[in-house]
Amino acid sequence: MNKLIIFPTDTVYGLGTTLDDKEGIDLIYNIKKRPKSKPLAILCADLEQIEEIAIVDARAKRIINKYMPGPLTVILNAKEKTAKLTGLKTIGVRIPNLDLAINILKENGPMFVTSVNESGQTSLDDYAIINQLYKDKVAKIYPKINVSSHLPSSVVDLTKYDIIMLREGAISLEEIKNV
Repeated sequence: MNKLIIFPTDTVYGLGTTLDDKEGIDLIYNIKKRPKSKPLAILCADLEQIEEIAIVDARAKRIINKYMPGPLTVILNAKEKTAKLTGLKTIGVRIPNLDLAINILKENGPMFVTSVNESGQTSLDDYAIINQLYKDKVAKIYPKINVSSHLPSSVVDLTKYDIIMLREGAISLEEIKNV
């Protein structure tokens, strides 16, 4: 049974599944026509969920507490059990700033999530269009109540001494370094 869901976040609609759903993860890559070399972000409901799957040092905790929930994805070293489950040594984690998304993540646990679109195309953010294009490909599509920012999250790598900006979105590298 397909366990993929599409749900709104504070940035754009997300296509996701649980961390242990290997078939679902493969299906996400197929639906998006996304190269397997591009990892998926993991959305979490709170810091506690992040700490269950990733190694969170003092610097990472300060940055997470300052900017999450919100449009920031941080790359962290995966805990050993997460690495065994996902095959990833580092993972990108984010807490969305939207109650519906948080509730879905509390219910399902951390989830691999990516924007709803074909890889390289603009993210879709219209429920009617998403429903028309994806209703036969996923188990459930949640309608959006609030307006999304339409901006992708900023992505920073915290696995090394220097903070490395991989994608600048709503939050700048300078803002992050000031924390």
